[in-house]
Amino acid sequence: MPTVELKLPHHRYDIHIEVGLLQRVGQLVNARAPHARAALLADEPVYGHFGEPVRSSLIEAEYEVVVARIPTGEAHKNLQTVEKLYGTLVEGGLERKSPVIALGGGVTGDTAGFVAATYLRGVPFIQCPTTLLAMVDASVGGKVGVNLPQGKNLVGAFHQPVLVAIDPATLRTLPTRELRCGLAECVKHAAIRDETLFDWIEQHARNILDLDMDCLVELVTRNVKIKAKIVMADEKETGERAHLNFGHTFAHAIEARQEYGRASGGNDYHHGEAVALGMVAASRLAAALGRCDDSVPQRIEHLLKSIGLPTSSTTLPPTEDLIGTMWLDKKVESNRMRLVLPESIGRVTIVSDAPIEMVREAWEGLRG
Repeated sequence: MPTVELKLPHHRYDIHIEVGLLQRVGQLVNARAPHARAALLADEPVYGHFGEPVRSSLIEAEYEVVVARIPTGEAHKNLQTVEKLYGTLVEGGLERKSPVIALGGGVTGDTAGFVAATYLRGVPFIQCPTTLLAMVDASVGGKVGVNLPQGKNLVGAFHQPVLVAIDPATLRTLPTRELRCGLAECVKHAAIRDETLFDWIEQHARNILDLDMDCLVELVTRNVKIKAKIVMADEKETGERAHLNFGHTFAHAIEARQEYGRASGGNDYHHGEAVALGMVAASRLAAALGRCDDSVPQRIEHLLKSIGLPTSSTTLPPTEDLIGTMWLDKKVESNRMRLVLPESIGRVTIVSDAPIEMVREAWEGLRG
């Protein structure tokens, strides 16, 4: 079983990756967070596929299990959901050493993690991610939180898990669109840190989309190693961890503007699709600024296309609206837009002096 260790000055935990791992996850949880009771907080549809095997595994490990099902979707990642989950934990008699297990995608992990970080001032937290995006990104690093009406992830904390248990077999139930969205984050990791991984994804994209389990185990393991190494170097995102935002300042603007556009029937991009568009815009901007040669945006665009991710759009909101939203991004500092731009495949830098005219051109270049 591939295992990646994430070691911080105040905490360490293992990230286990194995097909079929959820069938015996109770043993792993008990080794890291023994107690009489445990809470299983699961995405509602995911529970239908994997909830009972996980619950049975926890019972076999001698836990009394309290189950709460979290409604699916970003719309439920809010303080109202958190309050209901607090009530479930109180009624279930969960104590300071009772583990909280998140079973689902990134929304479930973020929400359950925020509950674990704040219930009784913090209880042990276990991540069991069931989407590729959550496996390679959201479940590793300790960022947890929920949304406010004013914006995404405005209430949150850093609460590291005591264990991450990744079972790639769960990806067999994932819609192809969501698998592709997770692959966008894998391309991002490769683009910022590992050209050999970028090469490998180029060569194995078809196998990954065909759910070859050996390829998926390798893909997840290599990506988790990148994410873990960055988190170990910069847990609280004061420097190097910001590199993980490659493509995301553009992507978050798309996601924020489409929230406004839903009432008028605007097109919705999923997170990974918005990130794909963001990476294309950021890499083209880097080439226009002379930060990298033209082969970098060309390779990124070609790989994203081969995966089936968008590299252009005919439905983007007005450019000035998107730029205005970028100025509201929490990564803006001292009235300067901080963008992560590639220097080559595998290496990025943070730029705070990109002329707004060139940012505007990068947006316009996406309009296919």
